[in-house]
Amino acid sequence: MKVSRENMILYAVTDRSWLKGKTLSSVVEEAILGGATFIQLREKNLNFGDFLNEAIEIRKICNKYKIPFVIDDNVEIALKSGADGVHLGQNDMNIQQARNILGQNKIIGATARTVEQAVKAEQEGADYIGSGAVFATSTKSDTVPLSYENLCKICSSVSIPVVAIGGINIGNVKNLKNSGISGVAVVSGIFKSDDVRKSAFNLKKTVLEILGE
Repeated sequence: MKVSRENMILYAVTDRSWLKGKTLSSVVEEAILGGATFIQLREKNLNFGDFLNEAIEIRKICNKYKIPFVIDDNVEIALKSGADGVHLGQNDMNIQQARNILGQNKIIGATARTVEQAVKAEQEGADYIGSGAVFATSTKSDTVPLSYENLCKICSSVSIPVVAIGGINIGNVKNLKNSGISGVAVVSGIFKSDDVRKSAFNLKKTVLEILGE
């Protein structure tokens, strides 16, 4: 599976800290039903077996709705779970090595905070770029916000889709208009909500407005 710009409109990144007794797979399904166009499974604390089982469950749901599904950081989990690919940070496995393991038909996303990083990622074969944090975020305490101007420069420096990430919610997403992004990646703006489906619906509607679609 390869990604299109339409896949990037509402990129949902999971966070189990707000499950409130629900299963992660059921909450992911609610996000998809609300309008999420891409799912990334991010797990920092699960052991390998639990992480793999979770990935397999969520892959089944994403396959059901034909939604691209990638694993954050972990190439081995991506390979063994049958996920559509992996998202790699600057400190993770390099793109070419991940491509050799996963194959040409898998999705590889890359984090880039500078034009140089974005251009390098595209040259190495990344399918899309994630850039941020565009706003202050509660999920990563050590991030320095990426300016709107630098986001615009990153978007114009590459031909692959760029998704903005970091502290994005329904109240600030309109500030990203005309930046050149293909969509937004959202964590708490979806998964922290008491009504995940409604939050995803409202976010996607607003993103489509700022993209002029």
